Amino acid sequence: MIPPAFIQDLLSRVDIVEVVGRHVALKKAGINHKGLCPFHGEKSPSFIVSPTRQTYHCFGCGVHGNAVGFLMEHTGMGFVDAVNDLAQQVGMAVPQDDRSPQEREQAAALKQRQATLTDVLAKAAEHYRRQLKTGPRAIAYLKGRGLSGEIAARFGIGYAPEGWRGLASVFPRYDDPLLEESGLVITQDGDGGDEADRKRYDRFRDRIMFPIRSVQGEVIGFGGRVLDKGEPKYLNSPETPVFVKGRELYGLFEARTALRQKGHVLVVEGYMDVVALAQLGFPNAVATLGTACTAEHVQKLFRFTDSVVFSFDGDAAGRRAAGRALEAALPHATDLRSIRFLFLPPEHDPDSYVRELGAEAFEAEVARAVPLSRQLLDAAAEDCDLQTAEGRSRMLATAKPLWDALPDGALKRQILADLASRGGMETADLASLWRGAPIGAAGTRRPGAPATRRSPRRATPGIANQLDRALWLLLQRSDLWSALDGEAHDLLAGQASPYDAFFGCLERSFHDHGPLGRDALLSELREQAQELRAGPIVSRIAEFHDPEPGADLAKDLARVLDGLRLREVEDDLQLLFESGDLSLEVQQQSKELQDKRRHLKALLTQAPEPSAR
Repeated sequence: MIPPAFIQDLLSRVDIVEVVGRHVALKKAGINHKGLCPFHGEKSPSFIVSPTRQTYHCFGCGVHGNAVGFLMEHTGMGFVDAVNDLAQQVGMAVPQDDRSPQEREQAAALKQRQATLTDVLAKAAEHYRRQLKTGPRAIAYLKGRGLSGEIAARFGIGYAPEGWRGLASVFPRYDDPLLEESGLVITQDGDGGDEADRKRYDRFRDRIMFPIRSVQGEVIGFGGRVLDKGEPKYLNSPETPVFVKGRELYGLFEARTALRQKGHVLVVEGYMDVVALAQLGFPNAVATLGTACTAEHVQKLFRFTDSVVFSFDGDAAGRRAAGRALEAALPHATDLRSIRFLFLPPEHDPDSYVRELGAEAFEAEVARAVPLSRQLLDAAAEDCDLQTAEGRSRMLATAKPLWDALPDGALKRQILADLASRGGMETADLASLWRGAPIGAAGTRRPGAPATRRSPRRATPGIANQLDRALWLLLQRSDLWSALDGEAHDLLAGQASPYDAFFGCLERSFHDHGPLGRDALLSELREQAQELRAGPIVSRIAEFHDPEPGADLAKDLARVLDGLRLREVEDDLQLLFESGDLSLEVQQQSKELQDKRRHLKALLTQAPEPSAR
């Protein structure tokens, strides 16, 4: 974990004008510098870089941030890589205090190994590009698919010629283990079993080559398509230390800027769709790499945009793929994100649809894409007769694991209401069935019902004070978020609005950018508060005084969490008391809750009261 204090020190030494100026042509404009925004297309410059505040802001598309954020957004670097890049520029050593010397040595060795593999892959990519220029069959194939030389060059498309050992002329040693480790060469043992008897040959032969790039632009693998008939139609690189299919997306590096211009990402099924759509005016398309869409794919996409549109063929295979994409997307479907599903007629893929019916018709199809909420309901109701009690029950049973995967929030609760309506139930009854806590029409526990899960409690003054303090502590040290376990995350994210959204904002920020300083996080919270009309809460927290020197903020946060847990236990005990149920099960629950209350009270008595004001 990189200490937040180091990040602040680094940003104070870096000149953001110099950092941004390497990528954007800037001109002096008063005390600031101005240029064309690199994140969206514009003719008049609205992108401002402030040397006094050390920030950038675009008045056209709204992007803003510091030097670390700029490198992450513009180059696709991860947080740690961006920090290391800036630190190297100003001659600072990034502290790695949380890792042992052995762990640091292993990490350095892995990084060197990965860099070596990407060098090998980049050399092969250049070879394939050169071969395309002298491959008339390959050129004819690409022209036949309607691709221009310009778009082929943009995506680095190449050609692997016929022949079993074409790469032998490219690399000094064809028996170099790196060729096998990178997936470029296949090795088989011969009859003798020794090294000299091993047979080696190129993995890709007589195929159009699509280099797969990381978000930083490094070649990490290839997809190869046959020119004529043959199997497999597409052949991908095997997984290597630099290439994991379940994490990478074809075309994401090339689409980064277009994602901001279009406002959404279009996820399609093949390499050719991505390239063809880019040529036809849809440069915001990406594709999975021969695998089903994964949660990691979705998570990566939401680093670049808040709106994802999945495009599938309308046949049975497309519906199955949509089902897997739905499952991958559900955990990331927060109230501020858009996830939609586009189904084209079975006879079309995106490329053929645009060529036959035009870009405007395709844009209209994208606009009509099915929202995640409706896709969930339709998927659950498939093959269910909703005219019968049995069919409705089956639909609800199918929907429950999908609904459970959603993060808590307004969307999840509205989908619950929609499911209840389709299932012929009252929303409160379905909530009680699924959450295990029977709730009456007024939201109170029915007599005789044991206490289990509870809806997020109202933010009373006492609770609000504790939640304010938790937010303040995480603003001071955002790295504390990663030290919390899942139960603590759920406890904070399950609080009443607007606190649930505030803690969700901190989680997204930490995941996307790593630990940020107080001012950067306050800026993000203020944006969130503006949408929720909860500005006074953030303003109140911002006025808390700085921590005392030597204060143990981790212990302070642990105490706050114990206080919130105690309130939950006391609520459950009160609900048990009000139920009037004297069954053995409820008596056992009561005893367990009282033991937990005594334990938490003991912890809170032992610990000194923290001060956040």
